[in-house]
Amino acid sequence: MRGARSARATTDYEAATGRIAGLPVRRHHVLLVAWTVLWFLLVEPSGGFSWHYLRQGEELLFSGRSDGGLSLYAHHPELQIGPVSLAVARLFDPFPPHTGQVLAEAVMSGLGLVMLVLIGRTAAWYYLGTGTNHRRLQQRLLVAGLAFIPMWVEVSVRFAHLDDVLALFFTTLAAYELSRGRATLVALHLALAVDSKPWALAFAPLILALPRPAWLRTALWFAGLVAVAWLPFYLGNLDTVAAAKFTIPNQPASSLRWFGVTDPATPWWDRPTQFALGLGLGALAVWRGRWPAVVLLGADARILLDPSVYTYYTASILLGTLLWDAVGQQRLVPWWSWIALAALYGGTLLIPSDSGRGFVRLAFVVLSAAYVLLWPTRRTRRPRAGGGDPRGRRTARRRERTLVGAAG
Repeated sequence: MRGARSARATTDYEAATGRIAGLPVRRHHVLLVAWTVLWFLLVEPSGGFSWHYLRQGEELLFSGRSDGGLSLYAHHPELQIGPVSLAVARLFDPFPPHTGQVLAEAVMSGLGLVMLVLIGRTAAWYYLGTGTNHRRLQQRLLVAGLAFIPMWVEVSVRFAHLDDVLALFFTTLAAYELSRGRATLVALHLALAVDSKPWALAFAPLILALPRPAWLRTALWFAGLVAVAWLPFYLGNLDTVAAAKFTIPNQPASSLRWFGVTDPATPWWDRPTQFALGLGLGALAVWRGRWPAVVLLGADARILLDPSVYTYYTASILLGTLLWDAVGQQRLVPWWSWIALAALYGGTLLIPSDSGRGFVRLAFVVLSAAYVLLWPTRRTRRPRAGGGDPRGRRTARRRERTLVGAAG
């Protein structure tokens, strides 16, 4: 009898967590790994488009050349890559160039799968105590992940932008730690994101989603850790300030064109406005009680005002929609992830007109921002698990905490 109960409990646990035959592997994990491997094999032969920038940057950073070391950004403002990314790129230096590139692409692709697990667990912690159906959460994560992976392979393999990959990875870690209420780790991961790629500063409003007493301490940790990485370059060579003024061409498909901006390169006001808009929208989302929208809104600000239209930019949008679809709402079908993929990636491939592609980018930003900020959402109520029996509440709480690990 005891053996039958134990077997039935094991079967019930496997059904609740999606495990396969008692193994620490879940069905949606297997499908997402296979989907990632398929896209990796399709894209890798033409991958590594920008990897040479990482190799060049890390060689200069760790060299004794006059245009390297702490003078790196003063002499090479085109290397808009954070020092943390260059340090990580150094790990692949011992390998032959092509082997190191492919290995880096494989590691970056794997980080995308880790991020999917982290977002699943972020959602599980966020809804802890609400009776969340973890199988439905797994299904939602699977469907959204099928949209996320193609764009993740675009940034991690086709372009091999380690800096963008790390910025988004550390931001995902920050969101996970936020769901756990770990303020110092939120600051650490957000700082590492900015130290990997400066535009990740737009995600800093996640700090405001912490309890108010933790704001100042967390902000100070964040500012201090950012300063530790960047300040030596400014003190080592004051011309590093000029790196912030580096411009890129204003491409015809940019949504900037719809605002009448026809400058051939980045306008002087563009980057400050981009950061201000991202920070402002993120703060508004937190004030509205919708912190899972912060990443999407920061990414929206980036593609709205950026003069360039590289497809790898869309990976930050897909991370934002993934967080919103998994954590910000509880719909089974993650519509926004697929809308983003169809509009921003599909539009790039199927819309022949530069002006038309720019309009689609503009329309997506306006509609997605308006939806996550203004559309009515059902606020989560946290019921007292187990009714009035304290032992029942503790048992239900322990069971949910066990299931949190299965949500990813």
